[in-house]
Amino acid sequence: MACAEISDYRVGEVLLNRVMQEQLDEVPSDVPVVVSTKTQEVESDQEQKIVSQLAIMIRTIGDAIKKDGKLDDAIDGMVGKMTSQTSYWNLVEKVFEDSQITWERIAVLFYVAGRIAVKVVIANIPQLVKDILKWTLEYFRSKLLDWIQKHGGWMNSFAELARVQVEKMSPMSTWSSASILVFLGVILGSVITWKLARRT
Repeated sequence: MACAEISDYRVGEVLLNRVMQEQLDEVPSDVPVVVSTKTQEVESDQEQKIVSQLAIMIRTIGDAIKKDGKLDDAIDGMVGKMTSQTSYWNLVEKVFEDSQITWERIAVLFYVAGRIAVKVVIANIPQLVKDILKWTLEYFRSKLLDWIQKHGGWMNSFAELARVQVEKMSPMSTWSSASILVFLGVILGSVITWKLARRT
């Protein structure tokens, strides 16, 4: 049995939905906010595992960023100004302000989309949540998807995001971080290779 082809767009769409919904689920609200009315689904167990692992990594990276407080302050200042795709994309462009795309910045974008969704719900304008999802997906499709595919797809994001995750989680020395990163990379690569080999 051959491995199912992984759709980088589908993984990105499901991942964004999940990251946003997880953050919205933490908001105390009388009315539950659902990110999307249509159900996005992955088409294989492999895609589901990728989405699950990436969601955990993004949450960890995002939680470290959130502790800083500057992100929430910046988002607070922008919530009232997000009235169109153009104004939203202007905010998103700040994540990629030097036109440098990295796995970390893509993860931050997904996290920021979730934080913005939380802020608009708190500001009592939950109807913007679906717009934020739509605008983020359009940005993802037009500006990031090609980069992701040229860099080997979501599967190749794990090592970089694991490194960022370790750096954000602890103030360890660079040597300790590098050792842990190598260890995590070897373990993760072994598990992925083993699981893929079992499917063929």
